[in-house]
Amino acid sequence: MSGHGAPTIDLTTLNPEETQRLKLAIVAASWHTQIMDGLLDGALRAAKEAGIAEPTVLRVPGAFELPVAAARLAPHFDAVVALGVVIRGGTPHFDYVCQAATSGLTEVSVRTGVPVGFGVLTCDTEQQGLDRAGLEGSSEDKGHEAVTAALATALTLKQYT
Repeated sequence: MSGHGAPTIDLTTLNPEETQRLKLAIVAASWHTQIMDGLLDGALRAAKEAGIAEPTVLRVPGAFELPVAAARLAPHFDAVVALGVVIRGGTPHFDYVCQAATSGLTEVSVRTGVPVGFGVLTCDTEQQGLDRAGLEGSSEDKGHEAVTAALATALTLKQYT
């Protein structure tokens, strides 16, 4: 099971005065509309639960474009969340896009010191994406989890600035 062993981070237990002052950007790809709508809804719900009423949302064409958008936004925000989905096809395209998105987002986070929540689904089938998108009947809510992780990390790192 994919989510087995995941930590539980309850945003309501974080310091609300600190959390609601955080500036959050969400960068979301546009491919696979139903899955992306679920991921974005979960991310926005997590932001609201944390007291962030209006995170910045930027849409880009696909997962390959997530790192450049995150790099542009990171210096202006306390946390950035990248949402996307890549579904395996019959060519190596899947491997190249997944590697580029993962490496690029990691590089942005390490270079800027800004947490980048990783909400990029890398799936063998569309059903796997639907199961993780936070939709009705989904077993996981990766958009919510990505925001929660990014905000919790941002709060943790604030004490070292």
